[in-house]
Amino acid sequence: MSLDLSERIAKLGFSQKELFVGHKACAGCGGTVAVRLALQTLGPRVFVGVPAGCMSAVAFLYPQMAFGVNAMISTFAGTASLLTGIRAAADAQGLRDVHVVGFSGDGGTADIGIQALSGAVERGDKIIYICYDNEAYMNTGIQSSGATPFGASTTTSPAGSVYHGNQKNKKDMFEIIAAHGIAYAATASIGYPQDYIRKVKKAAETDGTSYIHVLAPCPTGWGCATELTAELARLAVDTGLWPLQEYTAGTYAISKDLSTFKPIEEYLRVQKRYRHLLPEEIEKIVANRDHHWERIRNRLRSTAN
Repeated sequence: MSLDLSERIAKLGFSQKELFVGHKACAGCGGTVAVRLALQTLGPRVFVGVPAGCMSAVAFLYPQMAFGVNAMISTFAGTASLLTGIRAAADAQGLRDVHVVGFSGDGGTADIGIQALSGAVERGDKIIYICYDNEAYMNTGIQSSGATPFGASTTTSPAGSVYHGNQKNKKDMFEIIAAHGIAYAATASIGYPQDYIRKVKKAAETDGTSYIHVLAPCPTGWGCATELTAELARLAVDTGLWPLQEYTAGTYAISKDLSTFKPIEEYLRVQKRYRHLLPEEIEKIVANRDHHWERIRNRLRSTAN
């Protein structure tokens, strides 16, 4: 097995004071790692907005607060609109050297918060929106979201005798946001922290709206061992299920191109949410992955020509 997540983070050489400590998240929470790495990258001159969800539940527990920077909770649907307001206030006060960043889960992004996000992108507000995707509404009971993958068992898409988990494919938020003509969009994984940090830095330097969709495994909702968080975040990439991509001013790029994929079974078999899958359902997941990569590569070829 490769280095665990704590060893990988130690190798990044962060030296400044921690900006996200003392939270009450579940063991192995990938979302907290995504937040910590982003804040370490952006530094203390930052305003943070988070909606109702995992991060607000574990970070804002009176009398303690896990954020070591200015942070507040938005409405569930209003992360992006809150960021817009914060940016306008910062600009009005002449605060040009600050970053405005939001951290929202997949439910608050792909479902209930997509309207506010779309509006912010359309306006071109200089904000950074980071979706930590754990592929379900984890904070309220592991319900299926628009970002839940095909076949995954959740409390609202259980693996029963008729339906074997979620019957819809995962909503592609990267494609949706890129279609807006956003200044910068990217996918990332906490299993590849250097790539994620590079993209956060690029978002910070972008003049306009930036969107990063980072895979953040949830051992509680995925039904996996807590020490596998980083390994699963890497396997999702290495099996081709989570392509690392970028979109910059109309140009697409792949951050990690793969000539071959690791067997998907390596990723699925250690997660309880997938243990019910039949061989033909796994074949469908493989076919969907291959089709997705074909679309990505065809787009890159057409752009190059």
